[in-house]
Amino acid sequence: MLKKIILIHLTLIINLSALCQTNKPILHGRHWIAITGKPIGATAGSIIFERGGNAVDAACAMVAATATMWDVLGWGGETQALIYNPNTKKVIGINALGIAPSGATPDFFKEKGYTIPPKYGPLSAVTPGTPGGIMTMLAEYGTMSLEDILAPAMEMAKGYPIEAQTANSIERNKDEIKKWKYSKDIFLTNYGNEREAPNSGEIFIQTDLYNTLNKLIITEKEALKKGKTRKEAIYESYKRFYEGDIAEEIARSTQEQGGLITKKDLKNYKVYIEEPLMTSYKDIDVYKLTTWVQSPVLLQSLNMVEKLDIKSMGFNSTNYIHNLYQIMNLAFSDRDFYYGDPYFEPKEPIKGLLSKEYANERLKLMSDKNIKDIKPGNPYEFQEGENPFLNYLESWETDNNLDKIMSSFDLNHNMSYNYNFDESFLAGTTTVQAADSSGWIVSITPSGGWIPAVIAGNTGIGLSQRMQSFVLDPKDGPYNVLEPGKRPRATLTPTIALKNGEPYLSFAVQGGDTQDQNLLQFFLNMVEFDMNVQEACEAPNINSFQMRSSFGYHENKPGELLLHTSTPQFIRKELKKKGYKLQFRSKTSGPINAIYFDNINKTFQGGSSDFGEDYGIAW
Repeated sequence: MLKKIILIHLTLIINLSALCQTNKPILHGRHWIAITGKPIGATAGSIIFERGGNAVDAACAMVAATATMWDVLGWGGETQALIYNPNTKKVIGINALGIAPSGATPDFFKEKGYTIPPKYGPLSAVTPGTPGGIMTMLAEYGTMSLEDILAPAMEMAKGYPIEAQTANSIERNKDEIKKWKYSKDIFLTNYGNEREAPNSGEIFIQTDLYNTLNKLIITEKEALKKGKTRKEAIYESYKRFYEGDIAEEIARSTQEQGGLITKKDLKNYKVYIEEPLMTSYKDIDVYKLTTWVQSPVLLQSLNMVEKLDIKSMGFNSTNYIHNLYQIMNLAFSDRDFYYGDPYFEPKEPIKGLLSKEYANERLKLMSDKNIKDIKPGNPYEFQEGENPFLNYLESWETDNNLDKIMSSFDLNHNMSYNYNFDESFLAGTTTVQAADSSGWIVSITPSGGWIPAVIAGNTGIGLSQRMQSFVLDPKDGPYNVLEPGKRPRATLTPTIALKNGEPYLSFAVQGGDTQDQNLLQFFLNMVEFDMNVQEACEAPNINSFQMRSSFGYHENKPGELLLHTSTPQFIRKELKKKGYKLQFRSKTSGPINAIYFDNINKTFQGGSSDFGEDYGIAW
């Protein structure tokens, strides 16, 4: 026994010491910091900072640039943000997720043979949210004009050297792209050749998108000439996008291609400025968006982790992995059942879900063995009101695997032929992190409208595919059933944490249903295992696939566990004995981007994992 304990501790020491040699250095800055999914996106932020903008200005420019370069998102997608306002010392939520069109009902899709809305095409589109999100953040909390912050994106739209990752994604998805004439004209620059997508480094030109963005600038300038304030002028551009000629072309072309979005849908769309949710983990206040995204699962998980002596288990030990896996599954099972658009009735039981007492109750379900049939709990026992969906709770299926549900789907028109579970589970998104010396902090996970996107006519705007995150049958998640005007429950999940009332961390990650799994581990790496921000970003994570995917078939794989290839053999054996089916990858951190606030030296420390091409710049 003593020999085994020594072996475990030696392994943990080796693993932790290896993390000291990170593949990327910490970014240090005193004045500002900008991190995102691609270096060119961070460059857009640095341009704005150098021109005197604050972190909100820079973040808006970064979202615009990354949407223009199709960094797993486009202009017709959605933007989710948390903003720390140093003047009020409060965290603000920005809800810029699109809504289902007025014609989108469960019956509409069921009559067409769908069991869930499709993965691609115009019927997968909710209204564009990112343009409204950018303009709302800029108008309310920025300092610069729309013309200023769109300048990098507009220069890129005139033509920029496309990166291999995006170019190859276009080539892989060219058969889907060819179905939509406006998409084919923009993406397949070498149409008719063996390779029809752009080549890496080819100058990729988006004239229609440039013209659309320029219309917003023209509207802003005209408003300023009439004596409107900076804020009012930006909202005039917002109005043109959602109510004017741009909206008219989006609606016309979407319907032309078989979609549902109307001009009235666009006019009715609204970006919400919200009060975020918060839980305290020891002396740290962690802020997340509410149930229209999966964000609260991190807060639920932290409420449970706080009850355990997680540090004494040892980083990535068998006990640590086993406990974390079960905690995540407990939280995510609640997500699958209870999360949805809070602007629709019945309201999600968020008070109960986030109560510490509910966390204690959920922990009682944990076992020494892996539990494949973890079900959602009943948080109504910890708040006022009665559970309106007890019948669905009692009949909830924990094993929703593809073999079981395949017969109820039409592969030929509901999904692409090359359906891949892992690809769907990790779908889309990038992240934007920005902060400045005056105290503004912005954490964003923009997403949607990724390749293969349907282009909306001559606007150059690639439509969202977020409709697929709805369910059509209440037994599959009663709070997330499709309704006109409703937002689908998405996976997008920025985070800001304050320690003793002062900024401590700003962090986010892309990767679909793995997002809050990776963010939980990043947070614990810093708080419990004393890693610096870069070590915490690069450290190997685990991932569960027990929760239902938010994409594709909404499939899940109970008992499957992703581990890093460096995991010692004895830990692998112990986990198998606990009932896990293991898979391994050489990179498991997820593309985490983060800022740590050094409040002693009044500086920033930036981290960006070595998972993908994410990186930043600081000064």
